[in-house]
Amino acid sequence: MHPGWYELLASLLAGLSGGLLSGLFGIGGGVVLIPMLGLALDLPQRQAQGVALAAMLLPNGLPAVAYLKRMGVMIHWTLVGMLTAGFLPAVWLGAVVANRVPETPLRLGFACVLLAMAGTILRRGSQPSGRLPSTMPMGLDRAWRPGLAIGFAGGLASGLLGIGGGVIMVPLLVWMLRLPQKEAQTTTLVFMLAPIGLPGVWVYATSGTGLPLMALGGVALGFLGGAYAGARVAVHTRGPRLRQGFALLMLAMAALLFRKGL
Repeated sequence: MHPGWYELLASLLAGLSGGLLSGLFGIGGGVVLIPMLGLALDLPQRQAQGVALAAMLLPNGLPAVAYLKRMGVMIHWTLVGMLTAGFLPAVWLGAVVANRVPETPLRLGFACVLLAMAGTILRRGSQPSGRLPSTMPMGLDRAWRPGLAIGFAGGLASGLLGIGGGVIMVPLLVWMLRLPQKEAQTTTLVFMLAPIGLPGVWVYATSGTGLPLMALGGVALGFLGGAYAGARVAVHTRGPRLRQGFALLMLAMAALLFRKGL
């Protein structure tokens, strides 16, 4: 196969996988995109992180959000604004730090994050399924501080590791604001519709390696279809089974990254 076609096909499959997880779990998909881009296309860790972050600038999750809204999942628009305000300065800071860290520690650090998240998911209890309540358990007058903090944590992780931030923000929204799981996932999907990762992408794009445009286009296109399919599956699938499958996938990705990094 011609190298150009192989790059496009591999990036399409990576984007499809990342989008599927984005729709399923309300995350950016970088936890799968980055290892796949590094392993299938042999992209350096920083370049793979930049591509994943840049692909999420487009409103790829819009079909998934529209479907979840039709299914009656509540969207907390004010909370989306709080998350955005905390996220924007932190994503720039994280990207600056990432571009000053050597390649191997960055790859191994990302693998450690995957292991920690997988362990956290496997330890969590089951979540109730079915139609969700339409009000936030904590009033918005008391939610702005934790909302900003959650956005900042997601932005820092996003810039530093190239992930969308949802993998950090979803569990924090459930834990700190007591949102139902699917409301937390939908809130982060809506949050990621805007180009909130732009400050971090700018840092990656203007670094020495830049960003491969063909891989970026393939990832973005695949992500669009995957996110919609993931949202449809998530509405009709029990939460514990989804989370267990996601955790096992992260364990496999972490093992591959440790092997490559060492």
